[in-house]
Amino acid sequence: MGELEAEKHAEYILFIEKKKDEFEALVIEHLRLNGAYWGLTTLDLLHKIGAVDQEEVVSWVMKCQDKDSGGFGGNIGHDPHLLYTLSAVQVLALLNRFDVLDIEKVSNYVARLQNEDGSFSGDMWGEVDNRFSYCAICCLSLLGCLNMINVEKAVNFIASCKNLDGGFGSIPGGESHAGQIFCCVGALAITGCLHHVDKDLLGWWLCERQCKDGGLSGRPEKLSDVCYSWWVLSSLIMIDRVHWIDKQKLTRFILNCQDKENGGISDRPDHAVDVFHTYFGVAGLSLMEYPVVKSIDPAYALPVDVVNRIFFGK
Repeated sequence: MGELEAEKHAEYILFIEKKKDEFEALVIEHLRLNGAYWGLTTLDLLHKIGAVDQEEVVSWVMKCQDKDSGGFGGNIGHDPHLLYTLSAVQVLALLNRFDVLDIEKVSNYVARLQNEDGSFSGDMWGEVDNRFSYCAICCLSLLGCLNMINVEKAVNFIASCKNLDGGFGSIPGGESHAGQIFCCVGALAITGCLHHVDKDLLGWWLCERQCKDGGLSGRPEKLSDVCYSWWVLSSLIMIDRVHWIDKQKLTRFILNCQDKENGGISDRPDHAVDVFHTYFGVAGLSLMEYPVVKSIDPAYALPVDVVNRIFFGK
């Protein structure tokens, strides 16, 4: 099966962080804050987060904040959005630096994006998507401010997006997709409302995403992709149906997507690596309790020790 090249993956993450002018950095320039979350979480899962200059990271993250609204953009000078605001909060959670945040201001930004029907817009332009419901709920929960939104309405909107196959779409009537399912199940788990999920029906939909090569796909008739090692597995764990897939085959698939010489993980074997799939590959292995990788929380997408520190002071 091979082994996880943990040292090389950590070196890859640290290397691309320093190469800000190269192609890979430039094509994700608009979502650099997401990239920081993916990279730093990977390093933490591999016990290497001490290798980064944490003060430099914190300083840069705070420069991405919009001073008027309190939300965060994907990079310095970019418009604020819930996707990047959650990444900012997660990065500061990793580094144990909530002290630099005006928590009330950030929470107010998130809460103002809730709509009358309980859904959330991603930003001031009004697009609605259950990804944003998850971002808002996860963000406010980490900050201890869930009481600033109408949780019941938020949950009811998510429940209205459940489909006949047991999955969830981005909006009511939207196609079931593994990424959207994670967002909905994660939000319902955080709010203590998993009773809205038909666990057996959804469990079957999710376990049927395992392909012949052992990898997982996001929808029927699609190819396997390392990132679904996270989206599918985390949902199966939250609904207690993870034993319905073959973990050994999935582990082999992820390990086969490694660049064993230069580090990094790709979407499928022999493709180019990137920080996105490196994170989700390592996170997927974490969910399967792979040796040398720290445990990750399936709902908050942060290492378990970070979540325990935030909620239990451990």
